[in-house]
Amino acid sequence: MSRHTGAAMKASLSNFKYRILVVDDNVSMRQTLPTLLSGNGYEVHTAVDGFDALNALRWAVPDLIISDLTMPNMSGFEFLSVVRRRFPNVPVIALSGEFTGVSMPSGVLADAFFSKGEHSAEQFFRKITELLDHPPIRSKHELAPLWIPRTTTGYHVLTCTECLRSFQVPDQPVDGRLREDECIFCGTKVRYRVESATSTSCPSAATS
Repeated sequence: MSRHTGAAMKASLSNFKYRILVVDDNVSMRQTLPTLLSGNGYEVHTAVDGFDALNALRWAVPDLIISDLTMPNMSGFEFLSVVRRRFPNVPVIALSGEFTGVSMPSGVLADAFFSKGEHSAEQFFRKITELLDHPPIRSKHELAPLWIPRTTTGYHVLTCTECLRSFQVPDQPVDGRLREDECIFCGTKVRYRVESATSTSCPSAATS
């Protein structure tokens, strides 16, 4: 290796920044959190809800995702279930102002949970560093529950775990049966099971 090549590699490594995606419908959070993260050397991108975040994931996969749980259009529950299925090795931190305490809310597919305003910045950044240094190792074939929102028009909204686009399917009874629908965009078979949710107003489903 030449001296110039070695110098170029060192310069490239010194300029490397972890990419973090922040998903929150709160404008203040989308301004404050990226400012803090950028000040600590991270490259930060933002999204206003789960649908916006899925669109961002189609262009680039971040090194870590920080997501609110309660958002319009597509909640954090729904969004994180798709992330776990499609990008199982991307670490996730869930945030919420509605759930309190230190335990993970039921049904949340995340590696860490923080109640907004109940933890110090030091604790938060320590967890970010920990997850980036030691990201989770999960199989892409691991069964992950898929949260499905019901609409008032008698349809479920499924999100394809391959192309990350969402489409409607007729409302199904909550009977635990394994069902399958084809993504109208890419043709991928999306298998799911509608079950009763215990912690949110959405039914949940497991894809396989």
